[in-house]
Amino acid sequence: MELIHMAKKPRRDGHPKLKRKPYETQLRRLQAELCALQEWVKVKGLRIMIVFEGRDGAGKGGTIKAITERVSPRVFRVVALPAPSDREKSQMYVQRYMQYFPAAGEIVIFDRSWYNRAGVEYVMGFCTREQHRRFLEVCPITEKLVTDGGIQLIKYWLEVSNDEQKRRFEARMNDPLRQWKLSPVDLPSRSRWYEYSHARDMMLEATDTPFAPWYILRSDDKKRARLNCISHLLSLIPYQKIPREQVKLPTPSKKGAYDDQATLEGRNFVPEQY
Repeated sequence: MELIHMAKKPRRDGHPKLKRKPYETQLRRLQAELCALQEWVKVKGLRIMIVFEGRDGAGKGGTIKAITERVSPRVFRVVALPAPSDREKSQMYVQRYMQYFPAAGEIVIFDRSWYNRAGVEYVMGFCTREQHRRFLEVCPITEKLVTDGGIQLIKYWLEVSNDEQKRRFEARMNDPLRQWKLSPVDLPSRSRWYEYSHARDMMLEATDTPFAPWYILRSDDKKRARLNCISHLLSLIPYQKIPREQVKLPTPSKKGAYDDQATLEGRNFVPEQY
């Protein structure tokens, strides 16, 4: 089904908005393919790393959730590190991330990564200009070592527009279920839109390489972004469906049978209010 026919009403960017039902149909189909990819990665012992970067409010969390909600967390591991401790600040910059790199049969997803130094740390003054310059110089060398070592590195930059970020921040401020998403640097980042744009451009110029290219994902429409991301991800990793052995569900043995519900009488049950 062509996504362009799933229109509900035109968006400000000119693209039609997806209805929920067609979106969920396409998402389920793609998630089934992710399950097939998962089996292939396990059988072949592949090591894959996916980096998600973008401005605050770009939709990284929702995209990662769409990828991972139907697969095993033992294969698809999500890494979202907090601010570094004093000890971690004294280490080599990339050191605290390396311990989470994938072993055989794993796909590790970084919800923000070492590229913090190229974005928020640089713009908000959490690192020096020399540290930023050094990072942009060393990062491609490090990533070349990673990919030469057999890890497939996939990098996504979620590109949200100025107007859409503003709308999402306002929604978070007014919704008690989403206020927790506002971090201490979110609101200051609104006043530094073009500083973040400049930091993004420097990052892409220095680290968009043939062995670890950046893929820019437009994310003003969250549903479209999620579908486009999963579809693209599947295209980057050649895989085949592993045939599953047909099994028959066994019936409980009658040996030692007893009324196993009667023995629960008098225990503490959760009240059934719903």
